[in-house]
Amino acid sequence: MLLWINGPFGGGKTQTAYELNRRLPGSAVCDPEHVGFGLHRMMPPGLRADFQDLQAWRQGVYEVLDLTLRTYEGVVIAPMTLVEPAYFEETVGRLREAGHEVHHFALLAERETVLRRLTERGLGRGLKRESFAVRQLDHCLERLNEPRFAEHIRTDRVAVPQVADRIAASAGLTLEPNRDGPLRHRLRKAWTGVKHIRFD
Repeated sequence: MLLWINGPFGGGKTQTAYELNRRLPGSAVCDPEHVGFGLHRMMPPGLRADFQDLQAWRQGVYEVLDLTLRTYEGVVIAPMTLVEPAYFEETVGRLREAGHEVHHFALLAERETVLRRLTERGLGRGLKRESFAVRQLDHCLERLNEPRFAEHIRTDRVAVPQVADRIAASAGLTLEPNRDGPLRHRLRKAWTGVKHIRFD
């Protein structure tokens, strides 16, 4: 089974993916963004545009997830913003056509909520560090509200563990209980954020 966690940049995809991974024994996070990072590192900085526009990214994501789903016994979790319908069909659509059980979720929130989250992860530099995410925000929110990107989950007033609970219930999965208190939850969330900071 594949759980594809979609949403705008700053929408909580990575936090939710690792919460599911923590509470779902045997699961694995396979982040399609890493395929894009690898492609970017092969290119001179001046040529690095949106890696999703590269056929190599879409084909690579499909091949890696197809192989993983065919050979790995646990649930696979893929956190990735994907809002272009054609690209969605080339990846999520093709995986479904190949016979894989794919559950897709779009995490949605009000624009102000996403901007606040982006500011919080900006390492004290505000939204400057997240300029690409801010430029894409309105487009992402508009596209992700379309029916093709269902199932939609509103996250404005829902904590990450509760978002994970809703995803698991929809996919027919049983998570281990969340025993984190408020402080431990904040520390875990901060550590997940730190581990996924990129400097390139």
